[in-house]
Amino acid sequence: MPAEALAAASAASDARWRPAANPWAIAVVVTLAAFMEILDSTIVNVSLPHIAGSMSVSYDDATWTLTSYLVANGIVLPIAGWFGRLFGRKRYFVICILAFTLFSFLCGIATSLPQLIVFRLLQGFFGGGLQPSQQSIILDTFEPAQRGRAFSVVAVAVIFAPVIGPTFGGWITDTYSWRWVFLINVPVGVFAAIAVTQLVEDPPWVKRDRADAKDIDFIGLSLIALGLGSLQVMLDRGEDADWFDSPLIRLFGVVAAVGLIGAIVWLLLAKRPIVNLRVFADRNFAVGCLLMFAIGSILYATAVLIPQLVQVWYGYTAMLAGLVLSPGALLVLALIPFVARVLLPNVQTRFIVAFGFFSLGLALLLAHFLTPTLAFWQVAALRAAQSFGLAFLFVPNSTLAYSTLPRALNADASSLYVLLRNIAGSVGISLATATLVNRSQMHRAYLVDHTSPLDAPFNQMLAAIAQNLQAHGFAPNIVASTAAGLADKMLDLQAAMLAYSDIFTYTALAAFAMVPLTLLFRPSRPGVQPELAAGH
Repeated sequence: MPAEALAAASAASDARWRPAANPWAIAVVVTLAAFMEILDSTIVNVSLPHIAGSMSVSYDDATWTLTSYLVANGIVLPIAGWFGRLFGRKRYFVICILAFTLFSFLCGIATSLPQLIVFRLLQGFFGGGLQPSQQSIILDTFEPAQRGRAFSVVAVAVIFAPVIGPTFGGWITDTYSWRWVFLINVPVGVFAAIAVTQLVEDPPWVKRDRADAKDIDFIGLSLIALGLGSLQVMLDRGEDADWFDSPLIRLFGVVAAVGLIGAIVWLLLAKRPIVNLRVFADRNFAVGCLLMFAIGSILYATAVLIPQLVQVWYGYTAMLAGLVLSPGALLVLALIPFVARVLLPNVQTRFIVAFGFFSLGLALLLAHFLTPTLAFWQVAALRAAQSFGLAFLFVPNSTLAYSTLPRALNADASSLYVLLRNIAGSVGISLATATLVNRSQMHRAYLVDHTSPLDAPFNQMLAAIAQNLQAHGFAPNIVASTAAGLADKMLDLQAAMLAYSDIFTYTALAAFAMVPLTLLFRPSRPGVQPELAAGH
């Protein structure tokens, strides 16, 4: 049969293909696996002091359980599409679920820190394949007109899991043991693997792509592993090591730059690259990735800052700190179906994304007016206002990003899209924590100028504190030193409040800066997918 006839027959077969199972059942089970992995990347954080104590190691040593996971996860993300082509996407997805579940169990029964680090490394290696595979399965399962609603299921995992992770992890650790943070994955993973085996199938074009994946691009693979592995170590350990004042962080920074630049050059020149960077030639996908980087940075930075603020300076427990985020998470869950069912069919998608960034910027500006006396419901309301904007971003941006891509590029595109979102989270957290330290020190240095013996308001405050201490029965000989100590703590508190306000202002400006960039998306009529409107 001539090549043209074979191509026509393949195209006709592709057009007729539909999954045998209900597409929504497929979306739920593949998202369950991804939800498990995203939850696991955040749930462990609050358990680190318990892990360090039970294994008789320092807290700094225990943090390598996080670093090892992030390094392996980051390396696998961009090449997950290639692994899917090599083994078959469904088979690779099931392998990842089962291996992730196995190493979760081994993490839960680990008896030493080296064991736990190795098992976390392997858990991250196989966990890295879950999100890209899930996303590409959903892309191929749903027609373009339905992808907006399908991505609303994905959004539950991406937005909700990082919010409940620390709270859930704290509750499990306090109530039972840190080991159950890992062991809880076992029944979920077994169920997800069985359900995926029964429901998911590879479409014809995925089966055909397996032949193209047998030539291994060792150079591209090595450069990706070197660059992304070093970048993740630098981002995760930078704050503790004082960033580029540390020779080790400088070394990882140089290696990351060399590896990533080398990988980009090689992948663009190679005939059969391990991941196809030419997906960025699609304008909608390139713009969508840029905006997703901004969304991920802001989402993860604020999701870390607010619990840290209320725990360190407001005296909240880990459980209460998590509950501060809960109303915002519930608001997102309520709004996402509205965005997918009502707005996407009737409003130009890029305008929805623009509105999301604008409302997010306004909500972040509100947090500029932080004070140490805010009540629980006021902090929760600030977070809910920020979450309102996020509800208009993830689903519309993902829908537009993939709307004009050829189906054959879905696997590589999903890997790169998820990679950029995860790197954005690490970058956002690192920048936020570094900025918090620097701005706190700067504001404290400025406020100290107002604590001299010649400053009348400061002396009046000291006198008022001393008088209050005497009224509560403090001995006269310690009143002065105690009052000075309390004033110093108030200084730290005020400096911290100003630093948090600065960070929220910076993130607000970043959100506003994204609004005009949404116009770079190809326009589409309401209710018509850009893919169809553009004739792809």
